[in-house]
Amino acid sequence: QIPVGKEIEGMNILGLVMFALVLGVALKKLGREGEDLIRFFNSFNEATMVLVTWIMWYVPIGIMFLVGSKIVEMEDIVLLVTSLGKYIFASILGHVIHGGIILPLIYFAATRQNPYRQSENPYTLCFISPCSVPSSATLPSMIKCIEENNGVDKRIS
Repeated sequence: QIPVGKEIEGMNILGLVMFALVLGVALKKLGREGEDLIRFFNSFNEATMVLVTWIMWYVPIGIMFLVGSKIVEMEDIVLLVTSLGKYIFASILGHVIHGGIILPLIYFAATRQNPYRQSENPYTLCFISPCSVPSSATLPSMIKCIEENNGVDKRIS
């Protein structure tokens, strides 16, 4: 059998990314004439980051009420708490092993530098990341943390 491709409805992300890259190169090639549009996109990016930050502060409240309504509907709370406790313990243990051992070893093998020096004061991310599922919601905090605490250039972050 020969596989036949089917047209999938939805957004063409690859096309969008390619358009953005080509537009960025074209604007940079324009020089002074393209700077106005570049400043517009930078301002639009900053405004979007502010909006995402605002949303990020209210999402945990909504999630709390969603989870709370499901807990009230439960018949056996003890079973829920023990199951949830086991899940939380396994999740935290996995994060500690991955973030505290595996990733620093990979960083050390690649750069031969102390991996824990780069992760000084990331406490903001530790509290915000578990509260929101999409990683795009933590992006403004992550960018701010990387720039301020780790001294990464704004163009790179």
